[in-house]
Amino acid sequence: MQGSANLNIMVKAARAAGRSLVKDFREVENLQVSMKGAGDFVSKADIAAEAILKEELMGARPTYGWLGEESAEEEGKDPTRRWIVDPLDGTTNFLHGMPHWAVSIALEHKGEIVSAVVYDPAKDEMFFAEKGQGCWLNDKTRLRVSGRSRMIESVFATGVPFGGGKYLPATLQDLAGLMPECAGVRRWGAAALDLAYVAAGRYDGYWERGLHIWDIAGGVLLVKEAGGFVEPIREGQNLLEDGHLICANPEIFPAFSKIIRARD
Repeated sequence: MQGSANLNIMVKAARAAGRSLVKDFREVENLQVSMKGAGDFVSKADIAAEAILKEELMGARPTYGWLGEESAEEEGKDPTRRWIVDPLDGTTNFLHGMPHWAVSIALEHKGEIVSAVVYDPAKDEMFFAEKGQGCWLNDKTRLRVSGRSRMIESVFATGVPFGGGKYLPATLQDLAGLMPECAGVRRWGAAALDLAYVAAGRYDGYWERGLHIWDIAGGVLLVKEAGGFVEPIREGQNLLEDGHLICANPEIFPAFSKIIRARD
C-alpha cells in the first residue's frame, strides 16, 4: 500500500521509537523504574520513546496538536489535527521481559481518527491503516477480521483489571458469561495489540473497560478498516473518551455483544 505523507511520517516515527525500545528491552533488568500508580509503571525507556516520537511527529508537522501518555497535552496552531500517542503500550510486559508490547500512533482530524500505526518492535510487525484505504501489515498483507460465525469456535481478548481495579467485578462477570460460550479468552496486556490482532483475524473479538484514548485510538481504526465492528460497551458512551470498548467481526458481534452488555 502506498500511504499518505502523514502515514509515512508515522511509520518512520514508530520505527525510530521501536529501535530505542528494543535496545532498552535487551537490558530490561537494568532499567530504572518508578511507580506511577498502583500496577502502572513508567520507565526511562517509555519516556525516551515518547521524546523520539514527539521529535519526529511534531518536527514534521509542527502545527498539529499533541496528546501523549507521558507528556502534557498541547493544542496546535491547527486546531483540527492532533497526534495521539502511546509510546509503550504493554509497559508491564516490557518490564517483565515479555516480548508483547507496542508503539501506537493515531492522527485525529476534526474529532475523527484518520490514520493509525501500531508497531510491535519485538516481532517487527507494523500494523497500519488510513480511513477508506484498508488495514495492512508490513506493506504487503491486507488484513481482514476473521470469518468465524460460531461463538464456540471463537477466541476473545480482554484486559483484566489488576489489584482492586474499579472494573474488576464487571470483568469477572463478563468472563463468567462468555467463557462457557467460546473457545477461549486471552489476556495479553497490550490493548493496542489486542485491537491489531482483531484486525488481523487472530482474535475474533475484544472488549475492555476504562481504557485511555492513547491506548485505543490507533487500534480502533485498524479494526474498522479491516471490516470489524467497534462500539462503546454501553449505548450513548463516547468510545474514545470513555474508554469502554467492544469489537468483533460482523458475524460474531451480535452474540458477543449481547453477553458483554448483559451487565451494563
